[in-house]
Amino acid sequence: MRRSLGTIAYGNLANAVSILGVLPLCLLFLNDGFQYLIPLIVYNNFMDDLDGVLAGKLNIRSEFGAILDNVCDAFSHTLFVMLVVMQYTDITAGANIVTVALVLTGLGATTALLLRVVSRLSPERTTGTGSPTNELVRHLLFVLLLENIYDFTAAPVLIAVFALHAVSMLAPFRMPYLIRSLTKSATAISLVNVAIVVAWLVPSTTLMIAACFVISYLYSFGRGCIAGRQNAIPL
Repeated sequence: MRRSLGTIAYGNLANAVSILGVLPLCLLFLNDGFQYLIPLIVYNNFMDDLDGVLAGKLNIRSEFGAILDNVCDAFSHTLFVMLVVMQYTDITAGANIVTVALVLTGLGATTALLLRVVSRLSPERTTGTGSPTNELVRHLLFVLLLENIYDFTAAPVLIAVFALHAVSMLAPFRMPYLIRSLTKSATAISLVNVAIVVAWLVPSTTLMIAACFVISYLYSFGRGCIAGRQNAIPL
């Protein structure tokens, strides 16, 4: 009996990490929940990577685990996006261009995020195309961090981030040059998470680390668009 319980616990270790990555997000529903957003994004990103590493290293990948991971991503990443939209939407200012654009692009990014997750609920249907939803969340994190450091108006930058990701998450081409896509080993994944923590805790490094992620994203997106266009043109 103990052995069977131990086997079950071992086989579901990655699934437990997926769930633990989401549970603390209940803090975001508090009245002052936005103050916890940055540390919770960092935490959720780490746990999302950890469950994948554990599943691979321990050879405990399963269809249920893949579905659970997608569902957890859908919940957490949608929550992050919507909380950012609500925080930066100034209702008292009326329906100005920035407010409308922020809401529309935020809804567009959320819709693309959910469509991407739903399309990947069945592991055999995974195509490996487009940008992952956690890439959007990392970019939101960098915008929030840089706003705190340089005191600029984040709404226009957020609009650009939402608009780009609304397209790239559903793009029919691969984006293999993303920093996170290039990291395959547990050590490399750990270093990426260390870089994100450093960007959070050491403001002098934030701009440089953010630039590395954004440039790799734009390069991947641009290369994918060019390759897709060339493939669509008959010779």
